[in-house]
Amino acid sequence: MNIHEHQAKAVLAEFGVAVPRGFAAFTVQDAVDAAAKLGGPVFVVKSQIHAGGRGKGRFEGLGPDAKGGVRVVKSAEDVKTSAAEMLGRVLVTHQTGPRGKQVNRLYIEEGAAIAKEFYLSLLVDRETSRVSVVASTEGGMDIEEVAHSTPEKIITFSIDPATGVWPHHARTLSGALGLSGGLAKEAAVLLGQLYKAFVDKDMAMLEINPLIVTGDDHLRVLDAKISFDSNALYRQPDIVALRDETEEDPKEIEASKFDLSYIALDGEIGCMVNGAGLAMATMDIIKLYGAEPANFLDVGGGADEAKVTAAFKIIMADPNVKGILVNIFGGIARCDTLANGVVAAVKQVGLSVPLVVRLEGTNAELGKKIINESGLNVIAANDLSDGAEKIVKAVRGAV
Repeated sequence: MNIHEHQAKAVLAEFGVAVPRGFAAFTVQDAVDAAAKLGGPVFVVKSQIHAGGRGKGRFEGLGPDAKGGVRVVKSAEDVKTSAAEMLGRVLVTHQTGPRGKQVNRLYIEEGAAIAKEFYLSLLVDRETSRVSVVASTEGGMDIEEVAHSTPEKIITFSIDPATGVWPHHARTLSGALGLSGGLAKEAAVLLGQLYKAFVDKDMAMLEINPLIVTGDDHLRVLDAKISFDSNALYRQPDIVALRDETEEDPKEIEASKFDLSYIALDGEIGCMVNGAGLAMATMDIIKLYGAEPANFLDVGGGADEAKVTAAFKIIMADPNVKGILVNIFGGIARCDTLANGVVAAVKQVGLSVPLVVRLEGTNAELGKKIINESGLNVIAANDLSDGAEKIVKAVRGAV
């Protein structure tokens, strides 16, 4: 689960992290009121969407010379003008894709005198079962580009959750960023604060870009992006309350209600599979045969008829879907149960695109019998390769 920048800074502030003053704004008047509270003389008007590259983004409907989604202005009147231009418009960045995201809220923040910019992030390293810290002197830039062009400027070290942050971790961070004296001491305190926030709030990723040195020689978090481990949200009700469903795909929201692992993609072949690994393999083989998957969808090992029906409805709700491949390997979930779900879903929502079904494993023959006797226009597949080939041919023939 992701949250907005202003929410991320509020979470970090709970742990003592130094962040600039700012206020969320949902209307132009909110923005004007925020400017009055901040007092100036410099304001930063920031679009709040779940995507990076906001400053370099462009708004649909504004000319090519219009400013992006993050603007530094020097008067309350300019705050008002920017807010009026930004709220309700679609912002397109390199992370949103061409469709962009509509800006429904802003963050009006006090300006900062920037002497230096750094990059700093914490994330879970699944290979070592530790928290990895990534730091670079190249703050304010796309970290992917830094990693590609100057990888030596990125320093990574890990923190063992059994011990937490030790002084040598702070020294490593200060050395990576070239900090000494008072700034090195602040970096040590900051690392402890960030690590505690990361662990206590079940974060999956915490990115600060940039972390700045101010004109009066202090560290401050100028931008923050946080994502949380969805599996741990049951113990983080305060974080769940921050969820902004307008930033999420409606199909993904519906899938979460049924505990389905669903991610919308840009392809034309809908996939319904039980098991994450099998779902990935299914997507890969669809691409191998020259098409693109429309989604990742794992109904899970304990899927029942209701879950399968919901999953099928979600796939059918995607207007880009031109065909569906159901790939079931019966283990914990039996093929006959899933077959009944497919039949029930098709009878409820109808079937206007080709459907290929591959069943294997527990009660596979019974599942095939249920499909065959359903009267549905279903194409049977012998194995995964056969299923992928058949659905791609069916879709290509229908286009």
